[in-house]
Formats: sequence, structure tokens, C-alpha cells
Amino acid sequence: MVLLRSSATTAVISRSALASAAHAAAGSGGSVADLRRDAYGHGLLTVARAAQDAGIRTMLVDGADQISLLHDAGIDATDAGEADVPVRVLYGLNAGARPVMRLTGHVMSLKDLQPGDAVSYGYTYRAERATTVALITGGYAQAVVRLLGNRMDVEISGALHPIVGRVAMDVCVIEIGDADGIQEGSEVTFFGGTGPARDAIDRWSGVTGLGPLELVCAAGLAATQAEED
Repeated sequence: MVLLRSSATTAVISRSALASAAHAAAGSGGSVADLRRDAYGHGLLTVARAAQDAGIRTMLVDGADQISLLHDAGIDATDAGEADVPVRVLYGLNAGARPVMRLTGHVMSLKDLQPGDAVSYGYTYRAERATTVALITGGYAQAVVRLLGNRMDVEISGALHPIVGRVAMDVCVIEIGDADGIQEGSEVTFFGGTGPARDAIDRWSGVTGLGPLELVCAAGLAATQAEED
């Protein structure tokens, strides 16, 4: 994994998922792919190269700087007209596909709670029994939308754990109960990957009213970018 910049969350781009999605998008017809907004937060050059390798000829970008960047890499680009390659297919957001992006954070600290103990602003969550919670990186400044508090889960080591209380600016709290193996530094997956959070972006969309493309774009632009196989 290669980190490109620092942040509370990391947008991990799967090379294999991207290659598969790009070939599926190219096979659906069209010759111009929508790579505006830094390829919806997925990384302009990374997606452009995969799209070109899949046979997509031209990339639609935001302006002259992006056109120049891609031309220097031998990739045709324009900031005029419209894309005709299916955009959700290109980013693995269509039904049954593996999402290209996996949004991750990590555990910062653990805390034991007793019945009645509360967490986060406004105390919208109170423990009903003795339990353990974890403070994790990722808040509304990283597009972990406030509405997800008390309504969504995150994945750690293949299991889902609920977000409890209100989502703060850069952190949120999850209840882990008596789960084994979770410690400071453990990786958290908000959506994407191959585990139980794989299709969580669709559930985020249902909770927030925002489209999957809006959510991955906001999350990717706010996060560190990394790549994995």
C-alpha cells in the first residue's frame, strides 16, 4: 500500500477491482469516461490509465490542468462535451460489482462502559449493558455523514460493529462489545472491499439521501489515497 497524503481516513483503490470495472464499462459501449472531480475521488491518473488499458479512448476532466497532466501521460482528455461510458460501472457501483474504493480508518482507543454511560455529543446513545466502545478515525469532515450515527455499521476483522452516538468532525464511536482482537491501530472499513461492508455505500445512500457517486467522491477527496491489489 502506497500512501499519497495524510488524513484521518484512507481511500484504498483496488487495482483488480478497477481493472475489472473499467473493462466492464468499456464493454457497455461509449468512448468518453467521466473522470471529473479527481475521478470521483478515486485518483485521476490511476483511473485514466485503467480506462485507457480497457480501451476507453478519451477522459472527460475538469479543465486545462487535468488535460495537460493526462496528455503528458499519453492519455487523451477533454473538458468539453459529455461522457458516454456508464459512470457507475466504471467505479464498481453497479449491482453485483465490487466497489473500486474501500474507505478505511483505524481504532484510536478503547473504553469500557457501564449501563447508562453515554458517548458523543448530545448523548444520543447510552449503554444498556456493560460493553466496550472504540473511538475510530473518520468523521463528517471526511464524509462520514452525521446521519450515519446510530444507524450504520463498520467492519473490523470481518465483523460489523455499529456506529453509536453522533458522528463528530474527525472521529466517531463504535460499539465492539466483547469482540476479540480489536486494539489500537486496528483497521476499520466503512465501505467497500470484499467483506460484510462491501455494499455499505448503498446503505449509506439510503440513510443519507445522497447518491453513491456523491458519497464516494466526497469520501475520496477528503481521504488519503492508497492502492492495493
